[in-house]
Parts: sequence; C-alpha cells; structure tokens
Amino acid sequence: MAPRNQDDDIKGNDHDDTVKPNFRASQLTNAELVPDAGKVHIEPAESWGTGIINDFKRTVGTHWVKEVTNFNQKTIAVTLLMFISVIAPTFTFGAVYGKESGNRIGAVETILATSWVGIAYSIIGGMPLCIIGSTGPVLAFTKALIRISESLDVPYLTFNAWVSSWLLFYCLLSGFFDVTRVIRLATRFTDEIFALLIVSIFVLDAVGDPFSQVGILRYFDPNHKSHSDYQDDPNYNYLETALLSTILGFGTTTLIFFFRSFKTSSFFCNQGVRTSVHDFSVSMSVVIATVVKEFLFPDVETEQLNVPDQFEPTYQCCTSDCLTFFPDDCPDQTAAAGARPWFVDFSDLNGKGYIPIMAALPALGAFLLCFLDNGITWHLVNHKSHNLQHGEAYNYDLCLSGIFNFVNGCLGLPWLVATTVPCLIHLNSLAEKDKDGKIIYVQETRLTMFLSHLMVGLSLLVLQVLQLLPMPVLYGVFLFMGLSALPAMQFWNRFLLFLQQPSRYPDTVFTRYMDKSRIHMHTLWQILFFGLVFFVQNMSAISIIFPFMTLLCIPARLSFLPRFLEGWELLLLDGDDLEIKEWEDKKRAAMHSIRFTDVEESKHGQEEDSLKSDEVIDA
Repeated sequence: MAPRNQDDDIKGNDHDDTVKPNFRASQLTNAELVPDAGKVHIEPAESWGTGIINDFKRTVGTHWVKEVTNFNQKTIAVTLLMFISVIAPTFTFGAVYGKESGNRIGAVETILATSWVGIAYSIIGGMPLCIIGSTGPVLAFTKALIRISESLDVPYLTFNAWVSSWLLFYCLLSGFFDVTRVIRLATRFTDEIFALLIVSIFVLDAVGDPFSQVGILRYFDPNHKSHSDYQDDPNYNYLETALLSTILGFGTTTLIFFFRSFKTSSFFCNQGVRTSVHDFSVSMSVVIATVVKEFLFPDVETEQLNVPDQFEPTYQCCTSDCLTFFPDDCPDQTAAAGARPWFVDFSDLNGKGYIPIMAALPALGAFLLCFLDNGITWHLVNHKSHNLQHGEAYNYDLCLSGIFNFVNGCLGLPWLVATTVPCLIHLNSLAEKDKDGKIIYVQETRLTMFLSHLMVGLSLLVLQVLQLLPMPVLYGVFLFMGLSALPAMQFWNRFLLFLQQPSRYPDTVFTRYMDKSRIHMHTLWQILFFGLVFFVQNMSAISIIFPFMTLLCIPARLSFLPRFLEGWELLLLDGDDLEIKEWEDKKRAAMHSIRFTDVEESKHGQEEDSLKSDEVIDA
C-alpha cells in the first residue's frame, strides 16, 4: 500500500461530492487551513539588468506582432472612446498647467507630450493596455516644484529639466536592480486606496470639486470664471447656462450607461448590433449631447473646451531674451517678440551652480511618485482576475517612463505616467465578460492606444472643431469614467455593506466565512488611510509628501493590520485569488468531514440503541 501523504489529509474538492472525508481536516481551525495565510511574498530579485531583458522578451519580444495585427470593430470603438477619454483631461490639465506655471507649460505642450509619449509607448512599451497621460498627483507635485524654483529664484523650466535628469537616473537604477518588485508587496488594500483616490478626482472634477472651480455644479456660482466672458452681455443669464450645463453633463453620463446596457438586453435584431451600440456608447452620447446644445439651445452660452489657437509654445515673449510674458507683462505692446525655444537651456541657473546637484532631492520625490503612480496602476491592470496573457514588464516600462519624462523635461513638456481610471476603462472596454461580470478574455492590442494618441496629436490640426465640444458634456464623460470603475472595487462594495441588511449581503468568500464586524473593521481602517492620503493630496502646503503617504499604505497592510485581523481574514479580504480558492477548498473539505463524522456518529448511536433494544427484548 502506498504511503499516505500528510498533505492529502487537508485537501478538498468542491466539485466532487464523493470526496472521502479527511478527519484531520475537520480538526483544523481557519488559521491552520493555509500556512502563512495573509502574508505577502515576492520572488527573488532579477538584478543587474536581467529583469529589464526578461520583461522585454516576455512582452514585446513575444507578442508584438499579434498585438499590432488584431484589428476589428472593437478596435475602432475603443479607439474613439479612449480619444475622448484622453483629449478632455489633456486640455483641462493643460489649462491648469498654464495657470500654475505662468504659461511656461500649457495646452499645446500637454497635447504634444500626451501624443508622442502615447504613440511611442504603444509601439515599444511592455504593457500597452496602460494609457499614459497627465494625473492629479503629478500636477500637485509640479505645483510644489514651481514653488521651490520660485523660492530659489531659478527659472522653473531649467529646474524641472535638472529634476527630470535625476528622475531618469533613479528610474534606470531602479529597473536595473529590480526595485519594482516592491510593488508586488502592494495588495488589494493599497491598490484600491490609490484607485479610489483617482476615481474620486474624476468624480469630483465632474460633479463639482470643493478644492477648485471645476465641475458641473460649479456653474451655479455666479462668480465662476466661465461667466466672466459674458458679464457685459445684458441677455446673458448664468442660471440658464448652469441649468443647461447640468442637463448636458448628467444627461451625457446617463446616455452612456443607457447605451452600454443594450449589450445584455434583448433589444435589436442580433448580438452584433447590441455589441456595436455598447462599444460606441461614449462616442454616440457625446455627439447627441453636442447636437442638442447646438441646435436646440443655440442662444444659451455654455463653457466650451478651451483649446489653443495655433501650434506653438504657450509662453509668448515680450522681448528677445524671453524673460517676460506677452501680453500680461507688456500690455502696451501690440505683438509678441516670439515664443520661447522648444529646448530648455540647462545652463540658465541664474548664477546658482549648485542647482544640478540640489535637484537630486526633489527628484527623489518625483521618482517615488512616478514609481507608485505607474506601479500601482500596472498592478491593478495586471491583476490575475483580468486574465491577461501577455505578461508584465515593470522594470522595462519604468525605464521607458524615465526616458519619456526626461525628454519631456528637456522640451518643457509635462511629465506623464500611467493613468489609473483610463487604464481600467481601456481594459474593461477590450474585455469580454460573463453574465456575472467576470472577465473571460481581453483583446490585448497596441492599436487602440496608438490610434487614440495619434488622434490626440492630429487634433492640433482641427482645433476649431474641438472648440465645439461643450465642457459639461466632457464632464459627463469624466463622471462615467469614475462611476464605471467603482463596481469592480471590493473596497467600494465593502463600504456599501454599511448600508445593507446583513442577511442580504452579496455572496462573497468573506461574507460567507467572516463575522460582519471583522469585515467592517477592515473597511474602516481602509477608509482611514484613504482619508489621510486624500487630505494630503488636496492640501497644497503639504501635497509634495503625497507619494510618501501612499507608500506608507504598503507597510501598514503588512505590519499594522495583522495586529487587528487574523491572517486567514486578511487572505479572504486581500489575498490572491488562487490562495483564496485553496483556502476555501480546504474549508469545504473540513466542513464535509465534520458532516460525515456527525453522520457516522449518528449511525453508530442508532446501532447501539438498536442493540440495546434487542437485548431488552431478549431479556
């Protein structure tokens, strides 16, 4: 007889009702079912550049041809969706950059950076499902850099170029020694705090941000900047504009969700039509809302997308030395002397020779921000539940990010990183899902990112057409992007449990086996850390430490939460899907063994009672 493996005693099979009972499994506690449950492990480092090489071979070297030849209808639909999703925040961020940087970086620079980096990354990047663009955290850090350069009395673009040089060095060093594997220590706890932070930026910017003057509901403020252009018009009524903007904004969001719902409905003649309506839902909604504004309400003014008049650097100079901005600094001058040069002068240090070395310190914060902004987004996109087959490339793509941002720094363009919400929108738009919303297949392609960012660059040739887009309609797209990302977040779904009847909780692995008070404890800790990161990110005086606050979520999950929750509880709430399945299989095997034991004891008891009865009868 073959020797019995001790590990076989705790294995279970929930697909086989005839599984033999394992009496040792029935004696195991929840904490003993999976050794080291809730602990996070990472693989050994691929140092000395081997990680970069392996990343390239695993992704670009293996799947590139397939990813550039899988063109179909979905490619067109998702390209249009991503163009709209990218172009609106690109112009918006460009306007904010112009305001914060004194027009040294503006809409033209942001469009150019987004276009060329997106095209380049779609061709040579390792994870082309990840959309590159401007983000709120990077903007907040840029504001801090502007204040530092002003306090040092050094031109911002020169200071930023030196910081970009150090940023490149840190990225290459990190990729060379496989520092990116630290991101694998981030669990769902950290990932979803960061993802919800980005979602909150999209939702607040769409509805009405309490920290700025953007959002649909902000139009009800009579002092909103969009009303100032018409303050001398006696026929202008800001309440009419605010009401129409509200209808257009929320109407666009509603239309998008309405059209997307057709995919699983019984309407239309076949599934192909329903899929087409779903795929082109954003494009159709934007066109419909714009047509409604232009033809039904032509006399009601709304804020339009703010685009530049021509393609040239935003900073126009009063004099040839380009030290002052036209026309603000020279109102009596009729024309600008020219635009700033595209290439930044690294030697323009205003006599402060220590700046190239001193820039290494803020560059460390910039690296940490890019490292986390990219890494956590990559981690979210490559989650095992998404069933991606073409591999990860953390080290290789981090090096590319450093190179791209160094070039941007040399040209006076903004830094770009992976944008969380557009990445998730891109992923979900290319995915096929079952009736329960689980991803079964993703069309992993480079074409959608390439074409959408090419369209962003070509938009510089049709700026007058883009000016027809009402900003409230684009806010509606923002709101859709934020809201559509929420259902996939366990953090959000656990928050909703506070508002639900416990007996009607959704059937998940943690609601099946954990006490509800323990689930709520984990959610409350996550809300606390989210609140801290959100507060720091929105307080301009301390926003520069935002990357460090996000980083602290990783050790908080690894060392702090285990003081309050058991390892098996953290596994069910925060663990890898395969480990959760392993734990649940063993739990079911244990429960089956207990039931089998109870039945056997019952049968044994009945037999004893029967024997006693027979003895009484015989007596």
